[in-house]
Amino acid sequence: MERTWMNFSRASDEYQNGVQSFLDFAFHNSSQENMILCPCKKCGNIYWHYREVVYEHLIVDGFIWGYKKWIFHGECTPSGASSTINPGYPYSGYHQYVREDDMEGMMRDALNIRSKGFQSFPPNYVASDDYNIGGNTFMETRRSVPNEQPNEEAAKFYTLLGEMNEELYEGSKFSKMSFCIRLFHLKCLRGWTGNFLTMLLELLRELFPFAKILQSCKDMKKVIKDLGLGYNKIHSCPNDCMLYWGDRRNQQSYHVCGKSRWMNRDAEDVNEDEYGPQSIRKPNKILRYFPLIPRLQRLFMSSKTAEFMTWHHDQ
Repeated sequence: MERTWMNFSRASDEYQNGVQSFLDFAFHNSSQENMILCPCKKCGNIYWHYREVVYEHLIVDGFIWGYKKWIFHGECTPSGASSTINPGYPYSGYHQYVREDDMEGMMRDALNIRSKGFQSFPPNYVASDDYNIGGNTFMETRRSVPNEQPNEEAAKFYTLLGEMNEELYEGSKFSKMSFCIRLFHLKCLRGWTGNFLTMLLELLRELFPFAKILQSCKDMKKVIKDLGLGYNKIHSCPNDCMLYWGDRRNQQSYHVCGKSRWMNRDAEDVNEDEYGPQSIRKPNKILRYFPLIPRLQRLFMSSKTAEFMTWHHDQ
């Protein structure tokens, strides 16, 4: 499709007609619930809107800079791949995602376990502590050592594989794992609180008592936490004087402002675990640090994004 109109003034007829042509193309190839991702400078292919809203944004604000290959709107990627990028609209029909989700592939990418020479387990496999999986399972010979336990990453993989193959209910196209990930994805996209998600889970359990729906947001985190990309909790001075980190990790108060590290000085000190029991002693302030390096590594490890991460080097 000819695109020189994208360089014209947004007040010109050529640009406005071109926007209509883009919208025709995008809604034909990538619409969900009569909406598409808006490629304007403010929305940046993150927010979904109806046609008239997208048109207004593109006239007022213009396209995001450099968006000449419409990969979020149904156009093939530069490498000529047969599939297009589907950003996953959160409210579209569930059956579409059941077809498109590559749960096992996602877990292999997350834990850096490649499928070469690896034999997946049948759908009725459920990981258990007394199931011995040899360390040589991942070699091309597929030989295993019966008495050797899997390494930590392999053990995580098989546990997740068990969750992935456990049906949400009999005959469901959703697994327990995919259901948790889809709901947690919605939580992140729409800014739901943990309490809101817990209330939603309670309602779903009442509506569908036969389904294996978890009790709370905390339980859901336990299921998907081994997929990684979490965050580190670092206690902080409430006056932002310092972090209780490194050499100062065990300090109980800051030596300048004198502010205590804890809300209650007299409470019993119990190690805090995000996925375990709540600590009795609560810190005044917590910094949540999202490490950058693991996220960059994941982008290079993932079969879905590695090509784009190496584009500047390769092309």
